[in-house]
This record gives sequence, C-alpha cells and structure tokens, in this order.
Amino acid sequence: MHKITAYISRTVFYAIAMTLLVFIALDFIFGLISQLEKTSGAYTALEAFYYMSLTVPRRLYDLIPYSCLIGCLAGLGLLASSSELVVVRAAGVSVKRITWIALRPAIIFIVIALLLGEFVAPYTEQMADNRRHYLKYNTTQSAPQNMWNREGDEFMHVSAVLPNGVIYGLTRYKFNPQQQLESASFTKQARYEDGYWQEEDVSITYLAEEGVRNEVIESRRWDTPLTPNLFNILVLDPEDLSMRNLHYYTNYLHEQSLTSGNYNLAFWQKVLQPLATASLVLIAISFVFGPLRSVTMGQRIFTGVVFGVAFLLLQKLLGPSSLVFGFPPVVAVMIPILICILLGMYLLKRAR
Repeated sequence: MHKITAYISRTVFYAIAMTLLVFIALDFIFGLISQLEKTSGAYTALEAFYYMSLTVPRRLYDLIPYSCLIGCLAGLGLLASSSELVVVRAAGVSVKRITWIALRPAIIFIVIALLLGEFVAPYTEQMADNRRHYLKYNTTQSAPQNMWNREGDEFMHVSAVLPNGVIYGLTRYKFNPQQQLESASFTKQARYEDGYWQEEDVSITYLAEEGVRNEVIESRRWDTPLTPNLFNILVLDPEDLSMRNLHYYTNYLHEQSLTSGNYNLAFWQKVLQPLATASLVLIAISFVFGPLRSVTMGQRIFTGVVFGVAFLLLQKLLGPSSLVFGFPPVVAVMIPILICILLGMYLLKRAR
C-alpha cells in the first residue's frame, strides 16, 4: 500500500509541477512582451524584465489552483490510460482512498500558494509597482490610476510611493461641508517622520468668494492617520494584497465611513482560495473516474482548461454582482466552490 500511495502521489505531483511550469513560462513571456511595449525613458527593457521577475510570486499564486486542476487530470489520466488505476482498484484500494492520495500532493501546492500569497507576493509586487511607478513618474510624469484616497472632507492623489516612507507628487483637495472646493495643494515630496508627514516644496491655491490666492511654502506638517503602510497598500490592487493588509485596510475604510466592498471581496477570495483549489482537484479526480475515464490525454487537458475558465468566469461574475446587489461577498466566493464540491462528490459516488 505504501508503494502504491507513493507512486500515485509522485505521478500527480510531477504532473502539477510540470503544468505550473508551463503556465508560468507562458505567462511570463506574454507579460514581458506587454511590458516591453511600455518601455520609455528610464523604464528600459532590462527594467521591464526586472519588473516581470518580481511579479513571478504573484503569478504563481494565481496559477496554482488551475495547475492543480489540470495537473491532477493529466497525472491520474495517465494512470487511467495505462490501466494502472484499474489494477490499483482491483488490489482493493477504494475510490475514496485514491482521492485522498491524489489530494496529498495538491495540498503541498496549496500550502505553497498560501505562503506566497501572504508573505512573498504582496511585497515583491509592491517592490515591482513602486519601482515602475517611480521610474515613470520621474520621466513621463505619468501616475498610477489607483492612488486616490479620501479622508474625511479631503481627497488626495499620490503619483509615486517608495517603501522607505517617501511619497512624490502629493495633491490634496480640501472641501467645505457644502462640498465646495476650499483649497488645493501640490507637494513635490513628503517624508514620514515620527508619526506625521513633512511636506516639502508646497504650492497651495485657496479658493474663496473674494477671489483666488496662491501661496508657495518650503515645508509644512501634515497630520493624518495615513501611514507609509497604508500608502503602500494603495499602490496595489486589492487582489494583490495579503490577508493581513486587506483586513487592516478594510478597518481603516470603515473608520473613514468609506465603502470597502472590493477589499472585503478580495479578503474572502484569499481566505477561501485553499478550499477553492481543493474543490477543483476534487472535480479533476471525479472526472477521471467518471466521464473522462476512457478519453485521450488531450481531451482531458482541454476539459480541464474549459472547466478552469468557467470557474474563473463564475468567480469574476459573482464577485462584482455581490457588490452591486448587496449580498455578502463570502456567498459569492462560496457558490463556485460549493458547485465544484457537490458535482465532484456526485461523480465520485457514481464511480463507486
């Protein structure tokens, strides 16, 4: 029994690893081509390659669930094509036991994905975005689109954020209770010092009934609950953040009476991704014992790709729908997972 367990686990593990390797290679190549089209000034081809290298952990995190799906289909399908699964079942190994054996290598990749998503990918992604935004800001004056924030009656925009507590191109718009613009200021650079931001080279425009007044000052103090960590969170899209930072920023948005739907949805997607990966593996196993028992390897892989795309599209559809129609994001995330689990259990029950 030990040899059978090791053989099946090793076959599935290698199949998942090879699938992941192919996926990440293709994703890296196409991503690099896309970045090379955006090179200009200081953002050279070498910088584009460096940026893509830093985003590899995040890409691995995104691809592991679908690699587990197709890898399990390929690995178990290979054993089924050579009739080895028939021999294993004839030796007295139940479908339930084979399912657990095939799940074991997938659990390794699930743990790897958790570690990448929580401790590696958010920081390498932040380094990549910070460097790219800084290079583009210094050359083309272009700014990222997700660097807006609101705090009370003040809106702010930042052009570039460095991880050492320095921000560039800070624009602040101050409104009165009647939602009328009172003042607008632009700061070339601000540095975080002892719980506050020290702005440098500040240009301020005051708007009043009697007219418009401009003022230029060398520096001023800015007291705000926005810490460098919060600014670094703003650099990234919600799906690129760790669960800890998502929880932290969601609480900050609640304190500011702002909506946190996108971040709350991303949080539940992160929390439930291990279960989503396991449900996809369960589907792969049930397909091998059920409708894909006697088809070719190409058909199995094609079916896995189609099902993976359908799962992803359902997630992408239900997630925004929860924000529009107001039902809990956790429900939107759980629906595709429950469909996979119920379908997988049904097919496995029929296979017995």
